[in-house]
Amino acid sequence: MVWKFFTVSSKPMVSKRRLKRMVLTAVAALCLAISGRAEEMDMSQRIVNPAFKTLKVTLEGNEFAPPVIRLDDPASRVTVSFDEISEDRRYMRYELIHCDAYWQPEGLVASEFLDGFNEGAVEDYEFSRATLVHYVHYTITIPNREVRITEPGNYLLRVYDESDPEETLLQARFGVSDFSAGVFVGVSSLTDIDANRSHQQVDFTVDIQHVAGIDDPFNDLKVVVSQNGRLDNEVVLTAPQRVLGNRVIYEHLRPLIFDAGNEYRRFETVSTSYPGMRVENITYESPIYNMWLYTDTPRAGESYSYDSTQHGRFFIREYSSSRSDTEADYVMTNFALEMPELPDADIFIDGDLTQRRFDPLSRMVYNHATGRYEQSLLLKQGAYNYNYLTVPSGSEKGATGPVEGDFHQTTNEYTVKVYHRPRGSRFDRLIGVGMVVSGN
Repeated sequence: MVWKFFTVSSKPMVSKRRLKRMVLTAVAALCLAISGRAEEMDMSQRIVNPAFKTLKVTLEGNEFAPPVIRLDDPASRVTVSFDEISEDRRYMRYELIHCDAYWQPEGLVASEFLDGFNEGAVEDYEFSRATLVHYVHYTITIPNREVRITEPGNYLLRVYDESDPEETLLQARFGVSDFSAGVFVGVSSLTDIDANRSHQQVDFTVDIQHVAGIDDPFNDLKVVVSQNGRLDNEVVLTAPQRVLGNRVIYEHLRPLIFDAGNEYRRFETVSTSYPGMRVENITYESPIYNMWLYTDTPRAGESYSYDSTQHGRFFIREYSSSRSDTEADYVMTNFALEMPELPDADIFIDGDLTQRRFDPLSRMVYNHATGRYEQSLLLKQGAYNYNYLTVPSGSEKGATGPVEGDFHQTTNEYTVKVYHRPRGSRFDRLIGVGMVVSGN
């Protein structure tokens, strides 16, 4: 198979094109404000143009923390990085969209959440060095001298081609919080439906002592709880269990009981000279290397085994380089899961490597000749976490049980985000974030 990639470079936008886009944006914001959330838009973190790869959003200085900026700290920033498989630099720009707790646009104009214009050029880029697959590595850091955020909330960064502002290339999510609320999170395998079996239950308390404008905690707050960064089983709570003074308490709530799952599987493709962790074989098929992972098998019927993982994250690394962002190569990574075909269900690869999406790229395809589910992903060299989720036909929620099993000992990472919309306000404010790891 021969891989060919093309890119289109362009001159800067003409003033008429930019004016047209500003008008269209204003009209879209007005229509959204009128129509509300009747028709949801796809505001997920995703790569739209397939030439782009390795999208990562991290808090500067701490890749293990949620990508949430502290509003009152100028040194608190997020980094959005990605590659384009290309020989040439592409001229791109980006904009920010303020979203509500459900990640839907709120129809705000830029002056309501930014100091300055809502437009920045993607100028931080480097060409790959000594790689078989040529690519350009881009980095965007927020805030910066062009884009300064003034309000907390959910933010979607949209990257587009400078020659065609309506063409979205990719989207990245991050948050901005004033941390006016304290969030104290706990997790236990002693749940309201079983004890030390296959579930974990989250409870947490929100301290609102320093939050202004909360008249009714039962109706003024929205809380989003996620497990290991997954989107499919995210929980949104609109009311607490009880309130004691300044403490808003969420406990013994059925939606906060999660399938415990299993530790993430791991592999490393840090070298093209020797097989890394869980790599069975390396072959060169011009113009790229193929990494063949050891064939996976279901773990649902096995005993639990602890493994130290990063809860679905990945880290770019080439073993002999100190500049892996531009010196790690792209390799075709081949997955295989040996098990009978499941009726009326699909199996997807879950993890940051697939942006947590259920789509054709992450869907395992059953090969009747080999009796295995198979899929191949073009991935940059590095260390990866992944799991297999089973999604029944007609459902949008994955289950760990059928392939990975559910074990109460599993070390899961739970993140709690608290939102407040003051009376008369036009947007949801992110006022606090808490995180806990089960078993710690």
